Amino acid sequence: MSDLYAVFGNPIAHSKSPSIHAAFAAATGQDLRYEARLAPVDGFAASVREFVTHGGKGANVTVPFKEEAFRLSGKLSERAARAGAVNTLSFRDGEIVGDNTDGAGLVRDITHNLAYPLAGKRILLLGAGGAARGVIAPLLAEAPAALFIANRTADKAQALAEAFADLAAVDAGNFAKIAGQRFDVAINATSASLSGQALPLPADLFAPDSLAYDMMYGQGDTPFLGQARQQGAGRLADGLGMLVEQAAEAFFVWRGVRPATGPLLADLRRQLAG
Repeated sequence: MSDLYAVFGNPIAHSKSPSIHAAFAAATGQDLRYEARLAPVDGFAASVREFVTHGGKGANVTVPFKEEAFRLSGKLSERAARAGAVNTLSFRDGEIVGDNTDGAGLVRDITHNLAYPLAGKRILLLGAGGAARGVIAPLLAEAPAALFIANRTADKAQALAEAFADLAAVDAGNFAKIAGQRFDVAINATSASLSGQALPLPADLFAPDSLAYDMMYGQGDTPFLGQARQQGAGRLADGLGMLVEQAAEAFFVWRGVRPATGPLLADLRRQLAG
C-alpha cells in the first residue's frame, strides 16, 4: 500500500497541496498518496489521531490549525519551537513530531527562485501574527543588515522583536514608525490581501532595486503588490513560490528526497494566469 499523507485545514477544498505532492511523488519515484482533509474547527486533534490510526505517515497543517498543531506535537524541531506554530507533522514510533517549513520556503523562494540575496539587505516585515513569526528566524539566518517588524499594533510587533532578540537586534513599531525609512525588501505577512485591504504604508518606502513580496497569491497583483508597484518597488513577487518551496521542504522532511520545484512552479504559474 502507498504511504498516506494529508493536509488538514478548514476550509481546505481550495488547497493545491494534493496536486503539488502528487507531482513531487511522480518526479521522485516515491510511492505515496496525499489527500486534503477538512477538520472541524473544534476537532483538529481528533481528526489527526484518526488519521494516524488509519496509517497516516505525515500531514501538513494550514489555517486555522497551525498553533493547535504546535500544542499537539510531542516533539518539536528547533524552527517549529521558534515559530510557535507547526505546518508539518510526522508520525514516528507513536510520537507526533512537529516542524515548520514556512520560513525555509520563503527564504528559498526569494534567494533561489528570485535570485535575490538577503545578506546585507534592509528587510521590512509587515504583520506580527503567526505568518510573520514563522519566518523571522530563517530571515535572520540570512544575515540581513536590518529587520524591522511593522504592525498596526506596535506592542505586538515589539513583543515579537523581543522574542528573537537573542538571534539579532530586531526593530519594531507601528506603520508610522517606518516613515522616512527605505527598505530593500518588504514582505507582507498580514492577511490584508485576503480581504482586499490596503495597508497604511508611508510614501517613499522602497529603495532602488527593492523587492516587494506578498505571502498571498492570486491572479494579478494583490492589494499590497499594487501599492508597491505605485510606490516604485523594483520587483514584485507573490507567495506561490513560497507555497511550492515549503511543500518541497515538507516532502524532504518526510521522504529524505528534495524534489525539483522549478517545473511545477512554472506550471502552477501558467494555470494561475489561465
